[in-house]
Amino acid sequence: MDCLLGIDLGSTSLKAVVYDLHGNAIAKASRHTELHRPSSEHPEWAVWRPEQIWGGVAEAVHEAVTTVGDAQRIKGVAVTGMGMDGLPIDRDGNWLYPLISWHCPRTAPQQQWWLEHVGAERQFAIGGNPIWAFNTALRILWLRQHEPALFAKADKWLLIEDFINFMLCGERATDYSMASCTLLFDLHRHDYSDELLALAGIDRSLLCDAKPSGTVIGTIHRQAAERTGLAVGTPVVLGGHDFLCGCLPVGAFKPGVVLDVVGTWEMVVAASAKPVLNPTVRDMGWWIDSHVARGMCAAIGSVVASDMLEWFRKLYGFEESQKAQQEGGVDWDYLMAQARTAPPGAHGVMFLPHLSGSTIPVVDPRSLGAFVGLRNLATKGDMLRAIVEGLNYQFLQILAGLEQGLGVRPEKLVAVGGGTSNTFWMQNKADVAGKVIEVPQIEEATPLGAAILAGIGVGLYRDEQDAFERVYRPGQVYEPDPRLTEQYAARFAVFAQIYPALRDLNKRLQDVG
Repeated sequence: MDCLLGIDLGSTSLKAVVYDLHGNAIAKASRHTELHRPSSEHPEWAVWRPEQIWGGVAEAVHEAVTTVGDAQRIKGVAVTGMGMDGLPIDRDGNWLYPLISWHCPRTAPQQQWWLEHVGAERQFAIGGNPIWAFNTALRILWLRQHEPALFAKADKWLLIEDFINFMLCGERATDYSMASCTLLFDLHRHDYSDELLALAGIDRSLLCDAKPSGTVIGTIHRQAAERTGLAVGTPVVLGGHDFLCGCLPVGAFKPGVVLDVVGTWEMVVAASAKPVLNPTVRDMGWWIDSHVARGMCAAIGSVVASDMLEWFRKLYGFEESQKAQQEGGVDWDYLMAQARTAPPGAHGVMFLPHLSGSTIPVVDPRSLGAFVGLRNLATKGDMLRAIVEGLNYQFLQILAGLEQGLGVRPEKLVAVGGGTSNTFWMQNKADVAGKVIEVPQIEEATPLGAAILAGIGVGLYRDEQDAFERVYRPGQVYEPDPRLTEQYAARFAVFAQIYPALRDLNKRLQDVG
């Protein structure tokens, strides 16, 4: 039986999952991703050590391959994972500096330089990027400024997926979705921007040539085979950015199918045939990327989500934690039971989910969270329900932005991620949005998406649609209650007024300390 291997480089774990061609995981293993603090003078600095990343991947792959038994059954391998982190290598393939992690704030001065010399408007019009401190080009500028002798030895800058591909097959290459993370890619031409390279003073030769995801770039060489257990000659195929790979097994590579990744952060992803790079879209907080699906782009909106519930749980869930220890179950069961007993509308309590500022559809890092409508009759259940409803009103705002800014009408909503296990949250999301939401039975969507790209690359799938039809497993479906949807529409109009009403007050609160 033919199999495919997907490798997922995450911030907490390095996963290797072997799938059959129907998307069933037949072997998997993982190793911890170790965040390293390299400097006592700069304790806030954070890096990934290349030897630990490669070593962890090699060990996880070896364990998974051993479980399969016959390495020859694995017909292709592809890598997915986090986006912007990378490292320089010299001509001989030696790494010269650790991978600066997205946790690391050291490139804040380079971010400010980019904002002043390139500007948010021009950057978005070319590459579709917000300018974040952890964007790849800013790490390149930092290294050139602070480690000039080392930088002079650099032959290529490898993003973290490209680094693992290099260790597997010796090729220096990247895919369109990863190149889109660098601040240096032109989404209109699917190539690096001469204008942005010139403004940054970065030599084009430092960057790996970008190719479509699903392109075979090489084969497993002997040294990699010895470390991983993979067979020499196994094709290595370009994967791509993690959440975009996760779109493939759930069908979110087709316009109208919207993926909702529900977790600490909520990410809403929608495919489009061409990049929409106008100021309205930028001002809404959207990030536009090259999709891993060939010929497609993706609009991504990301906002902090379940962290709000974790905050409440940590501060106010002691009684439920004690009850779980005494009577069994988990504290979340008891907390959500209270949220369920509160009526829709939470007795007039509303929550603005801006505890970490706001990134979309309101772009305001200084915004603050708030409960409004509190009276002395409000219960813990009311407040919990208000948090869930506030998160879902925010989701409804994001969907409206998709339609108004990008012209994407959501026809199908598919949800994945740890937050989907919260059935109350998911049902309320369907009720607030007035749309059916499906949670498919997909095992590890992100590495499965990488495996799909490997399968496309070696010809085991004709294309993304063929792969989707073979691996998709329908799951739980949440149907909206039309009566509740109507009620929530009236409340949503009130919710939309909370941020404008508090905006100036919140800024004054921060100014006075």
